[in-house]
Amino acid sequence: MTDQTTGGQIIPAGRPAEEHVVETRRGMWGTGGGSGDTSGFGGIVRTVSRPAPSARPYGDWFDAVVDRIEELIPGVVERVVVHRGELTLYVDGARLLELAQHLRDDQELRFEHCASVSGVHYPSDAGAELHSVYHLASMTHNRRLRVEATCADGDPHLPSVVPVYPAADWHERETYDLFGIIYDGHPALTRIMMPDDWPGHPQRKDYPLGGIGVEYKGATIPPPDQRRSY
Repeated sequence: MTDQTTGGQIIPAGRPAEEHVVETRRGMWGTGGGSGDTSGFGGIVRTVSRPAPSARPYGDWFDAVVDRIEELIPGVVERVVVHRGELTLYVDGARLLELAQHLRDDQELRFEHCASVSGVHYPSDAGAELHSVYHLASMTHNRRLRVEATCADGDPHLPSVVPVYPAADWHERETYDLFGIIYDGHPALTRIMMPDDWPGHPQRKDYPLGGIGVEYKGATIPPPDQRRSY
């Protein structure tokens, strides 16, 4: 893999020049000061970061794939990240379905298989709090690709890729159920894990811990900082 010089620092091709810090977390499980925690977990301080955009050359087959996508749909790729030997493309969510069609059908790309669709919630990522992540595989070229699109918490809409990748059906339903991303054009976007009348989306980071009614006991589960005292 070739090297490039950036500001006097030698950086391997495709490697992010720096990490993008998302937030700093303290403690675990949502517990705060005064909870009576004697485990020591309350003293944990952890910086949450994501890889910053990579610079060319990306290395391996990555450059050829990015170039072909840009040739087919100019401007659809907003950011390219090469991290731990994997290629991630952050793309324009409004053109996601068009991109999926080319990724599957173009002879130079041929990512025929969508292995999974999952969600991520970054409350501090203003205007792009909800991320939808697609893991694609090319059987033809023996390659793997990650595609990521974002939408705002206040307008959580992305086009469904089910018309191109039918196997994404249940994956998009699960992501809708647990994160609240609405996939426009999905044939039957209903909850798949939680009851139909369940309030909220349990894997979002702003979803409350505890306090859930337990019907068979007629009781509630208290929040973590109220569950035990020392």
